[in-house]
Amino acid sequence: MPEKYVWRTTEKEIYPTKKAPSIVTLTKQTFITIKGSGNPNSEAFGEKITALYAVSYAIRMAPKKNIIFPNAFDYTVYPLEGFWTLPADYHSESLDKDQLVYRIMIKQPSFVTPNVFKQALALVKTKIKPELFSQLNLETITEGTVGMILHVGSFDNEPDSFKKLTQFLDTQGYQRTSKAHKEIYLSDFRRVAEEKRKTILRVSIIKK
Repeated sequence: MPEKYVWRTTEKEIYPTKKAPSIVTLTKQTFITIKGSGNPNSEAFGEKITALYAVSYAIRMAPKKNIIFPNAFDYTVYPLEGFWTLPADYHSESLDKDQLVYRIMIKQPSFVTPNVFKQALALVKTKIKPELFSQLNLETITEGTVGMILHVGSFDNEPDSFKKLTQFLDTQGYQRTSKAHKEIYLSDFRRVAEEKRKTILRVSIIKK
């Protein structure tokens, strides 16, 4: 019987767990995504997370319902990720979380095709609000060259880690391409204490 595919051990370059910043070039990856705006502490944001996990686990647990997708294999579900930015006309020095714009997502294993996604949606249709159901998408995303750093602690303290990352990138001859960034939640922030949360901060970069 093939071993379970575990992203934490197999994809360490993509999901680093050491505090030292790093640079990597990412090829295309497939995600189930949903877009939104507003405060991530809101109930609406939590419902979107639940929708993403519902579909992701439907794919993962399909064999228990005797549904075998072509080329499927055993694996651990990937972590929640999200691109974050602010409106183009936002100029305040302080962060108003109600103005945040996001696209949250969960990566999928290689066998997940549009047809697999369609079947998974059918499995969870009664578990997801209709308005959210129609917003879920399967997307292929190529992030290119990125800089990353592991942040441990409260989301409100992320500026300290971004500063360290910027200094590292500068010494390596790189700069950010935009103010937008990606967060990868290695810890479930709904259950883990703030001081223990582990979040990968990722930014798109180019050579100076």
